[in-house]
Amino acid sequence: MRVRFTRRLAGFVPLLLLSLGCGSSSSGGTPASSPPPAQPSYDLRLASTPWVPFTGDEKQPRVALYLVESALERAGYAATTSIVPDGALTGLLRDGKFDGSAALWTAEDRETFLLYSKPYLENRLVLVGRKGSDVSAGSLKELGGKRIGVVEGYAYGKQLDEARELSLVRGKSSEDNLRALAAGQVDYILLDALLVEYLFEQQPKRAIESLEVGKTPLIKRTLHFGVRKALPNAQQIIDRFNNVLASMMRDGSYHLALQVSWITADVDGDGRDELVGVGPAVGAAPPSRSYQLFEEAALAPPPAQQPGARPPGTSQVGSNGPTEQRRYYVGGRVYESWSEVPESFKIQPGANTTGGGHATVKLLEW
Repeated sequence: MRVRFTRRLAGFVPLLLLSLGCGSSSSGGTPASSPPPAQPSYDLRLASTPWVPFTGDEKQPRVALYLVESALERAGYAATTSIVPDGALTGLLRDGKFDGSAALWTAEDRETFLLYSKPYLENRLVLVGRKGSDVSAGSLKELGGKRIGVVEGYAYGKQLDEARELSLVRGKSSEDNLRALAAGQVDYILLDALLVEYLFEQQPKRAIESLEVGKTPLIKRTLHFGVRKALPNAQQIIDRFNNVLASMMRDGSYHLALQVSWITADVDGDGRDELVGVGPAVGAAPPSRSYQLFEEAALAPPPAQQPGARPPGTSQVGSNGPTEQRRYYVGGRVYESWSEVPESFKIQPGANTTGGGHATVKLLEW
């Protein structure tokens, strides 16, 4: 059984809006090139357990499924995903009922019959407290005696199961836990970093005034696409999938899938992160936040060519805000500071938005 941070967040993401398209208008520049989608050469039958907003039915937020299926289409494969009951996935894959899965954590019981892709996302469980709270804990053991809100029925893994000194308060949903936090019924809650990003993107004033978010993930797992080893050309499928990930980070496909405005990732393959906007038109002001795909850079291969590439900077910006220096990837090249980004790329806020292709995650007021 795949251990997961979240299952159906029915209370946390109840309002689903279907977007019409990704408005990535170009203003005075040419976006980074990416390979055209190849004609599908194989129909892949994939399966996942329900895990909103990462996996879910067609009308639910399903950011991992959308990202993987888009990458596979670009790599030359058609893919459809069936949602199967919790606890059934491993057996169905082992028995050949499905070809693979779009959203997997690595597990010893699957390595004998599955090939995994490079990680394309990272699930990071972070500490969230009320404004002014001390969220500097670097491990669960440092929270002894504190009331920690978790979701009832979620399998958080050995790290949480073995932290006997914690006082766990189990709520019905992440939304309920947020309300319990606001009411002082718990001291902290554990929340996936992507869901934290949605809070700060969609309810910035409320989130900034109400929440304190830890910078150190207390639980972390990488997310992978996997196929059965017995599948014809299994290694080729994985290789092609891996090869398109870097271009998707550069051209806005990751933003479209995750429904965030900015990501932080190593898109030029130099081992250091850049801030990447959703399109060549990046806005009139630098972003205050950027969702960091991975804590460590250098998971993406370098692009085929990098026109006007400059020496790398020294630091990055993650989902918790800026550090010393920001580097930006705009219009196919790296800029060492916001002031170096050409004015032709800077448009007024609201002219360029994410969305389209799958259900958008929206949150109720909490």
